[in-house]
Amino acid sequence: MNAAPALWHRHAAFAYGAVFIGVIGHATTEFVQVLSGVAGPELSVWRFTLGAVGLVIVCLAIPGARDLWTPLREAFVPIVTLSLLGFAIAYLAFHWALDFASVPQVATTVTTIPIFLALINLWRNGQPIGWLKWVTGIAALVGIALLITDGALTQLAGDGRNLFGVFLALVCALFVGGFMIFAKPYFARYGALRMTTIAIVITAVGLWFGVGLFFGRWVDFTTMATMPAGQITALVTIGFFNTTITQWFWLGGLAAAPDITRAAYLFFLKPVIAAVLALWILQQAVTPMEWLAIVIICGAVAFEALWPRLAGRFGRRAEAGS
Repeated sequence: MNAAPALWHRHAAFAYGAVFIGVIGHATTEFVQVLSGVAGPELSVWRFTLGAVGLVIVCLAIPGARDLWTPLREAFVPIVTLSLLGFAIAYLAFHWALDFASVPQVATTVTTIPIFLALINLWRNGQPIGWLKWVTGIAALVGIALLITDGALTQLAGDGRNLFGVFLALVCALFVGGFMIFAKPYFARYGALRMTTIAIVITAVGLWFGVGLFFGRWVDFTTMATMPAGQITALVTIGFFNTTITQWFWLGGLAAAPDITRAAYLFFLKPVIAAVLALWILQQAVTPMEWLAIVIICGAVAFEALWPRLAGRFGRRAEAGS
């Protein structure tokens, strides 16, 4: 395990901070995606392939992370299975969902990842979901729906075709949430950087074949040599920043966090960060309904994160008064 993830394991604040940096990377992906000139499933191939290259380079530069073969030799089947289900199939489902459902429908549905993670953690590890997590999770999800639709919740309704897209988005959320619960022991054993690298490399290969077989788009990476400079810059950014760094910090931080459910709730902030960046970079106006939604989401996440400290303080006051 290299120095950064070791620090994440020793200090909870650094683990949650790493997750937050990862969420920022997720939130900025859409901005770079527009500049890349590539859309849909094909973009996922470019993104994860370049991200895999970046992670391998990082591993080779760090002596303690160079051995990528040992984890596969010792746990080949579970690691490959988790990578293909948790990321390759999940991201195929996500991009395919956009062919059937609207962006607000897919975006709202995918943000259920923390809820699925909490449910799977309850089933797998017996980690209870307290009433507070239910309340704050539902509140955050409602706030996200308001933010994305600007209060017009009817945008989330649709016909049978839309429902199939929502189902695919749910598959994505379920598999990503499950990946972190089932993969956490391997992250602890082999280190966040090595496991993230192995998972993303397997995902890149799986996506290349999957997109080729299911969508008929066999991505030719040699075409990058003829792309305009701006498009190359965007693809490199989405590969190295939005994937290499983002996935390392997000997955590593989740694996190191003492309460993985609480850490996952930071993912609810993704649309808030995207809205703030749109305001700052694109000069897009934020409506009163969107500001209300931002307050609801941030308030729910902050209250859940601060609850242990608040509960302890209230408990001490109660004991002092008794």
